[in-house]
Amino acid sequence: MKFRSKASASAVLAVTALLAMPPTVASAGDGSATVAAEGRFLPPSPYFPPDGVTYDRTKVPLGAHAVVVERTGARTTGVELAVYGLLPNRVYGAHVHTKPCGRAPEDAGPHYQHIKDPHQPSTDPAYANAANEIWLDITTNVLGRAVAESTHDWRFRRGEARSVVIHDHGTMTDPGEAGTAGARLACLTVPFV
Repeated sequence: MKFRSKASASAVLAVTALLAMPPTVASAGDGSATVAAEGRFLPPSPYFPPDGVTYDRTKVPLGAHAVVVERTGARTTGVELAVYGLLPNRVYGAHVHTKPCGRAPEDAGPHYQHIKDPHQPSTDPAYANAANEIWLDITTNVLGRAVAESTHDWRFRRGEARSVVIHDHGTMTDPGEAGTAGARLACLTVPFV
């Protein structure tokens, strides 16, 4: 399992090239696939749900946006998150969640867990950890940009990973608070494989 947060110019430029793409899924004959989704953060709407929703416009301003790319192999999953237009020089937590974004922050459900914690909400570090979940914590640069990626030796269960949620602070790891990262500030619906 690999977990890192970075804001290198080359990584940001590579992911920026995906901004013009609608959500896409590309599959290969060997069982690998690539999913790319992009969304600008807009307010929740009862009529036309945007792909990207901001629940806190002061911490995730209107028009800020994110790109999520999932790359899978026969038995691996890699997820990359790139954000633009967030507050500068700030730490945000970010995780893959089980449901699509909705009008309310809790609509995205809990974190996706490879091995599900039988006790929800999950705050047990045996389940709520970066090896069992997809953690994409980021630290923005002076322009409000950041990139993070997480790679695992397992695949998502079909239909059980549906969004990436951006949280108020970095992810906690201590018992009783493991996996928590504060309020849900924004959400991007992603058609994970």
